[in-house]
Amino acid sequence: MSTRIPNKEKYLFLVVSFAIWFPHFIYLPILSPYMEVMGGTYTFIGLVLGSYGLMQFLFRMPIGITSDLLKLRKPFIICGLVIGALSCFLYAFTDSLGWILVARSLAGIAAATWVVFAVVYSSYFSDREVHRAMSSISFVVVLAQLLGMMFSGFLVNAWGWQTPFWIGGFVSLTGAVLAFFIYEPKSAVPKTPVNLRDLTSVIREPQLLKIALLSILAHSIIFTTTFGFIPTYVTSIGFEASDISLIVFAFMIPHAIATLFMGKMIVPRLGNWRSLKYGFLMAALFTLLTPLVESKWLLLSVQGFSGFALGVLFPLLLGMSIESISHEKRATAMGVYQALYAIGMFVGPLVAGMLNSSFGLAAGFYFTGLLGLTACVLIVLWEKKKSNKEFKRYSLSS
Repeated sequence: MSTRIPNKEKYLFLVVSFAIWFPHFIYLPILSPYMEVMGGTYTFIGLVLGSYGLMQFLFRMPIGITSDLLKLRKPFIICGLVIGALSCFLYAFTDSLGWILVARSLAGIAAATWVVFAVVYSSYFSDREVHRAMSSISFVVVLAQLLGMMFSGFLVNAWGWQTPFWIGGFVSLTGAVLAFFIYEPKSAVPKTPVNLRDLTSVIREPQLLKIALLSILAHSIIFTTTFGFIPTYVTSIGFEASDISLIVFAFMIPHAIATLFMGKMIVPRLGNWRSLKYGFLMAALFTLLTPLVESKWLLLSVQGFSGFALGVLFPLLLGMSIESISHEKRATAMGVYQALYAIGMFVGPLVAGMLNSSFGLAAGFYFTGLLGLTACVLIVLWEKKKSNKEFKRYSLSS
């Protein structure tokens, strides 16, 4: 049934998916410098940046469970886009730091509806084609991030700080209108709601918890650096607002390339855990190097390597989060995983902002680099524990 859905329905859904993410990234590179210009402290900037992740942590599972209970998907998609538009327009109209915190929190609620997007789009495909579906929609997410962040600095230079917010708001509204016309197959709606017992058993899965912890650390890194204080650092060392787009471009292109080739070239050669270990090590080292670099071209290189490393980590962690979960519980596992890694999107920028306020902008990067090294240590310990178990099993069997 799924494979007979016309391509035009799939393309329309991908356009709507683009519209949920593009508005939240077109202003992201200029958000922290904008708040700094308005008089925001690094602690407050960290709070605003982290509120996006906190709202996703609080709302992702309730949205998914409510959608299952009501057996409705499309209304949540439309609401997500409308809330996203409200967030952008609130940025554009206000000159209050308090309302900016509210606007960023609304953006987090809008992003939390992504759980529903993924369920509907996967229902357009047969079970054998689900990986292809996730690849397509993941590419749209990366494309929205890349295009949004690439033009942000240029828009500010040309027409002022408010421009990205206005554009983001109108894109969200356009997406909301288009969302009324998307197709929602009956297979997108579960026959039975999520069972609390299933949810509890999934949360106790050791593999899921380990991967979720690593994902918390990975999201702390990206939301503290590229999606957080990198733009502030760029302007603090004398670069122009337009240079922010160049820095973002240097990060996002290798990030996208790594996402595309990770499954074909890197993981088959190194294996899951070694790929994670080297990815975190690379991300940690280049994050620690960042505050030592004041040359534009060196900073571009550092961002490029960091982008590649994180591009390996995110899709790998996503796949590993559900590989040990039975098929009938994978949707629940994905909801749990996405809710847990949102902790990193909140705690990372908040702690880094507090450190930056107390000890200077470099402190946040050193803290974030240590998070990457912590992930490496955890992976080594888990690998060693697994090897010891396998050795004992082999000894007993022989």
